[in-house]
Amino acid sequence: MFLIMGVTQGRKDFDYNQMMVCARCGSYGRYQVYMTYMCLSLFFIPCLKWSRQYYVQSTCCNTVYSLAPEIGKQIVRGEKIEILPEHLTQVQAGYKSRVKRCVNCGYETQEEFEYCPKCGRRF
Repeated sequence: MFLIMGVTQGRKDFDYNQMMVCARCGSYGRYQVYMTYMCLSLFFIPCLKWSRQYYVQSTCCNTVYSLAPEIGKQIVRGEKIEILPEHLTQVQAGYKSRVKRCVNCGYETQEEFEYCPKCGRRF
C-alpha cells in the first residue's frame, strides 16, 4: 500500500475592498488581504492547516503589512471591518514604479500621460 502525503505552503486571497491613502508613498490605493498557511495533504487532498498568518498588501506601492490575527479572522468570516493603522505592522517596504506600460501596445514611459502616446489607449 502506498501512502502519498506532503506538506506545502498555501496562500488564499480574500475579496476585501478598502480604499486608503498610503502612509508610505502618499498615493491612493486599496488593501489586498491574504492569508498564508502550512498544509498537510493526504493523496493530494488538504487535510490539516496550521500556522495561519494574515497579511495586507497596498496596491499603490506594494508594501506588505502583517495584519493582527483577530482582524484577519473577522475578514475570513465575512464581517465588514475597517483596517486601521494600529492593526498593521510593516513587513516589507514596497516601491512605487514610475514606469507606466500600455496594456495594448507595450509602450513604456515615465511621463504622467493618461493616454498612450503611441496607440492612444488609456493607461
